[in-house]
Amino acid sequence: MRRLHNVIKRTGAKVPFNPERITNAIYRAAVSVGGRDRQTSENLTRQVVQILEESGAPDQIPTVEEIQDVVEKVLIENGHAKVAKAYILYRDERARSRNTRAVRAAAPSTNIPWEKLWHVLDWSVSHSVHSISALNERLRRGEIGEIIAESEAAYQEDVDTAVQMIVNRGEQIRIVIISGPSSSGKTTTTMKIDQHLRRLGMKLVTLNVDNYFFDLSIHPKDEFGDYDFETPQALDLDLINQHLSTLVSGDEIMVPHYDFKTGMRTPELTPMRLARDEILLIDSLHGLHVPMTSSVPSEHKFKLYLEPLLQIKDQHGIYARWTDIRLIRRMLRDAAHRAYDPSQTLEHWHYVRSSELRNIIPYINQVDFIINSAMPYELPLYRHKMLEQFTQWVQKYQGDPLRQDALNRARRVQNLLQEVLPHEDDSLVPESSVIREFIGGSLYPY
Repeated sequence: MRRLHNVIKRTGAKVPFNPERITNAIYRAAVSVGGRDRQTSENLTRQVVQILEESGAPDQIPTVEEIQDVVEKVLIENGHAKVAKAYILYRDERARSRNTRAVRAAAPSTNIPWEKLWHVLDWSVSHSVHSISALNERLRRGEIGEIIAESEAAYQEDVDTAVQMIVNRGEQIRIVIISGPSSSGKTTTTMKIDQHLRRLGMKLVTLNVDNYFFDLSIHPKDEFGDYDFETPQALDLDLINQHLSTLVSGDEIMVPHYDFKTGMRTPELTPMRLARDEILLIDSLHGLHVPMTSSVPSEHKFKLYLEPLLQIKDQHGIYARWTDIRLIRRMLRDAAHRAYDPSQTLEHWHYVRSSELRNIIPYINQVDFIINSAMPYELPLYRHKMLEQFTQWVQKYQGDPLRQDALNRARRVQNLLQEVLPHEDDSLVPESSVIREFIGGSLYPY
């Protein structure tokens, strides 16, 4: 009988064997089909481990593929057909993703808002911030104040356009959904739109869907055992739909409260009713996830999407990645407001990104309007605040097969920030700026 100490990854790297990752994978599959029994996942994991130990030679190290085959076998033999199907589909999705990665870059993507992107690129060129070298030249001329003012004006124009579109649809709209991937600026933008609409005489009521998280005891975890708040299955989608339908009908609901300190939800705590002249405002990572609002007819919803659509090239002609901008933002916000180590944000960002690609990004071209929350002047500020840490992470993760993704991201951001001239003073950034959501000093309460 062999003892499982290591596992061979698809890259050929040998890494420590961790049975909890099997449990987390089984539980995530169960959660995706409505299951919430982690104990069963742990029992199934023990069966998987036993089969692996009994089926191989004492000195044989199992591969990831071998382990996944056994997981499928155990799920099916124990009567968990739906969970097995979800697990197989996710495994197949990852396999297809790996096989097509090389050709995907050459194929047009339906997840990219091309028309919006061309407007942003045109603006970037006309304001000489379309490349790092052009941005640096403006910085050398001492034009940081002008760059900030121009960037903020472009963002505000997008916000004003979204507000006007809502107003134009009048009484038809019952729910405004503001969505977008992590650290795209949803919270600040929601507050701005709320204020603007109120000045126009429209009444808004905010529903915080964070209160609909499941208790941590039945919460899905990622591969490393951290609670996965990025997946829509972390939310009680059935209850959200029930409450939305009730509110749109003009009836009262009792909103629950989720305590992030205890990880528990208190049901039926606060009464809420939507009057005929009120609009429900939802700021949610998964607001565009169809099952979240399926009970409300589409004509009653206005869907808004946020993304930092930064259009700036480095010295090699490669555009900065939006996900890297959001990664830096989230690191700064987590460190400032949540006492969260930025290295943890980096290490788990690929799970954030994976959830985005499955549950958020595919809906970008189904929305009513897109707001670009990118500010070209972000990069000079981030160079001063974060370059040293990214340089340290490149050194830290070098040679660690378990942190290859973190290493790749750290090196990419390091190379980007090294090109930008730093600007230490952020006092010119308006207190109302969306960037203040991440660097601090905002006039909005978060």
